[in-house]
Amino acid sequence: MFKNAPTPQEFKEGDDAVIVCDVVSSLPPTIIWKHKGRDVILKKDVRFIVLSNNYLQIRGIKKTDEGTYRCEGRILARGEINFKDIQVIVNVPPSVRARQSTMNATAHLSPSVTLACDADGFPEPTVTWTKDGEPVEEVEDEDKYSLSPDGSELLIRRVDKGDEAEYICIAENKAGEADATIHLKVFAKPKITYVENKTAMELEDQITLTCEASGDPIPSITWRTSTRNISNEEKASWTRPEKQETLDGRIVVRSHARVSSLTLKDIQYTDAGEYVCTASNTIGQDSQAMYLEVQYAPKLQGPVAVYTWEGNQVNITCEVFAYPSAVISWFRDGQLLPSSNYSNIKIYNTPSASYLEVTPDSENDFGNYNCTAVNRIGQESSEFILVQADTPSSPSIGRVEPYSSSAQVEFDEPEATGGVPILRYKAEWRALGEGDWHTRLYDAKEANVEGMVTITGLRPETTYAVRLSAVNGKGVGELSLPAEFKTQPVPGEPSAPKLEGHIGEDGNSIKVNVIKQDDGGSPIRHYLIKYKAKHSSEWKPEIRLPSGSDHVMLKSLDWNADYEVYVVAENQQGKSKPAHYAFRTSAQPTVIPATLGSPSTSSSFVSLLLSAVTLLLLC
Repeated sequence: MFKNAPTPQEFKEGDDAVIVCDVVSSLPPTIIWKHKGRDVILKKDVRFIVLSNNYLQIRGIKKTDEGTYRCEGRILARGEINFKDIQVIVNVPPSVRARQSTMNATAHLSPSVTLACDADGFPEPTVTWTKDGEPVEEVEDEDKYSLSPDGSELLIRRVDKGDEAEYICIAENKAGEADATIHLKVFAKPKITYVENKTAMELEDQITLTCEASGDPIPSITWRTSTRNISNEEKASWTRPEKQETLDGRIVVRSHARVSSLTLKDIQYTDAGEYVCTASNTIGQDSQAMYLEVQYAPKLQGPVAVYTWEGNQVNITCEVFAYPSAVISWFRDGQLLPSSNYSNIKIYNTPSASYLEVTPDSENDFGNYNCTAVNRIGQESSEFILVQADTPSSPSIGRVEPYSSSAQVEFDEPEATGGVPILRYKAEWRALGEGDWHTRLYDAKEANVEGMVTITGLRPETTYAVRLSAVNGKGVGELSLPAEFKTQPVPGEPSAPKLEGHIGEDGNSIKVNVIKQDDGGSPIRHYLIKYKAKHSSEWKPEIRLPSGSDHVMLKSLDWNADYEVYVVAENQQGKSKPAHYAFRTSAQPTVIPATLGSPSTSSSFVSLLLSAVTLLLLC
């Protein structure tokens, strides 16, 4: 009778297994162990040993030892045989390996990452995961983590920097457990994590702006303002840990790890404004602005001297730069304006300036006016002078270009404008022997641009005197010295120009000189040029030569051909008769091979046979 022979009996691979089989009988039984129908003793495998208590020991049991073992009991005296089959199961401890021991991802750019390991063992192991020692589990209401059905793959969604960790996959069964480690490295685009607005006082020794940033790889931090790129400027010094100083020594930038500071020395009011720090690495960059507020006493600007005349309204401008805003006051001889004593004065204020509007009634209104601006930092005063304007000094006539019925008078502007802008120029002219002057006013802007005025309605072949004066708001200024000129005869058509020609060195081009003759009493506007080869029926496109040019180049002409050129001068009255010029181009150069065996070079050029150029000038 088998008292204690359980089935199945399980063992761990590699252990010394003892298969239990207790047989109870009135007579001592003989126990035989069989495996696959054979007595295990006959296996001659030293690992199989029948112990004194008839148990079967298998040293270092293997998976291949798994199977059905028969415990057979015999009582030879009675001829009895009985047996019990025992199922032996060999459990194999898990083995596990990571498919990749290191994984890289980018925060906010990688939508997900999968960590995977492969596990073996018997029974099939279960796989679980930990992150930095804490279990990773799927949460029903969240979709951050997902596990594959067998647990061998861990999917991490919406990867961020917080997912960077040491992940361990653990394989476990009855025989034991094993694990494998995977390091997840998460690179991150820079992100500015700290900036702070600052307030300073002008002339304060220094102030420091700080910028902190996260990111992997560690980002570098640069600084700029709306008007200058501080980090890209030439540096007076550069040390490590990074310390950069601008050439003027007023800005020092220090950087260490993820922190950068910008120190401004000897604070000026112009330092106020937006400062932008930018953190950059190989993944990307991030920028954020901070603001430096500089408090300073008022600063005043504006033209010190303002010109006007009695009855003419004018504004005295006091520009104010201040932070906090300043209160602006105007004074005259210590008296606050406006007042009952100065009824012809008004004050207009804007955020950046104050305007004192004055309409002088008499000489007493001219003189000094005081602008004072006050804020809690300090105050500033500035004196402005209201000056009685004068009429301009005289312009100076440079040259007069007469025509038959008009003349162009060139002039230089007056040395003194009288303190106010010149509005017009006044021209006066008369024929010699006449008593009255003819006058005309000209807009100063147009006259100043051209540097001349044109007088019209003149008689031909008559001598005139002309003089100029400048006019401003105050009145008409001094007269210039008169200049005399004589008008031209009644204009007519110009005379034909004289033509001269020179064949170019290339043999098929020519330079035609155009020599001006009588212009008929009015300026030549341009020359009209046409030409063609005599054997051709068609003229080349007409050339319009400016009057200031003295020649024309005709190129790419036919070889060994006769040409004719016609040139007409044109003024306001009409065109001249055509001037005629004829010439012949050279024969085309020919290349002749050198004689074989000759010590001379392999080829030589036949010299150009220049045809005689016939110069015909028809007026």
